[in-house]
Amino acid sequence: MLNRLDMVRVFLAVADCSSFREAANQLATSPQKVTRAVQELERLMGEPLFHRSTRQMRITDFGRALAQEAKAAVDGFDQLFVRADRDADQELSGRVGLTAPHAIGKLYLARFLAELRRQHPKLSIDLTLDDELTDSVVSKIDIGIRVGSVRDRRFIARTVASVPLVVVAAPELIANTGTPLSLEALKAMPLSLLQDRRTGRGWPWVFPDDGSFIPEQPGFTCDDPETELEMVLQGAVFAQVPLYLAEPHLTQGTLVEVMPEYAPPPLELILYRTRPGPAPRRIRLVYDFLLEKLGDRKVFPGGVPMPMGKP
Repeated sequence: MLNRLDMVRVFLAVADCSSFREAANQLATSPQKVTRAVQELERLMGEPLFHRSTRQMRITDFGRALAQEAKAAVDGFDQLFVRADRDADQELSGRVGLTAPHAIGKLYLARFLAELRRQHPKLSIDLTLDDELTDSVVSKIDIGIRVGSVRDRRFIARTVASVPLVVVAAPELIANTGTPLSLEALKAMPLSLLQDRRTGRGWPWVFPDDGSFIPEQPGFTCDDPETELEMVLQGAVFAQVPLYLAEPHLTQGTLVEVMPEYAPPPLELILYRTRPGPAPRRIRLVYDFLLEKLGDRKVFPGGVPMPMGKP
């Protein structure tokens, strides 16, 4: 069953031909289908579009007027796709709203996005750093990065990396206190406590088999992961931090991992789009770019390379 636009296209083809058969040949269909399309359009319009006899076919005055209007309308419709094709050939431009945790944004995204902007200088990247899930409507977020789960089923979410948690300290602190070899020994050390910015509650230290504890008398408490890490680098406390924070310092030797056998299962780094269905090319480009970068273990600690299929 043809839709109304298809019926109009058939009608315009017949109006430009001398017969239904000629129009059918032009459209690569049967004369019967052309006849049915014209008859259905006549029924919808309530007027005959052609005078037909066994010898000739002639368009009616109503049909001629309709053909003029219909051609303008169909040409306008087709221009939508001409414009889309033209835009696809042009350089990508426009705003893309992003959200990510503070540490990932500062340590990794700024570098990634600078590279992307060099490739596509007309892109406008609007980055919101927030350790909690950002309101995508209020903040006009197109793409988000989160550690943990994204439960909103409207979002198209994908795990792109693992986030191991490691217990670290500065070499000089370990030289003074010794290396803890058990959880009880760890609890006796000067520990850091990271607070939830929204609730003020301390995040527990977590270990395998659902083991966890909150330091009872922490040596340092704050609500900013980077400030916590700075205190660790200064040799003040032990801390349990994501590997993506500690990795550069572990490589340089300014931090040491302790008790790796007590490491809990890693968390997940989630990359998500906030709107289902087809996305503008600029958003698909940024999403796929981040998917590749965050999934590259050489670029982001814990990267999990995955096929680049569109979610």
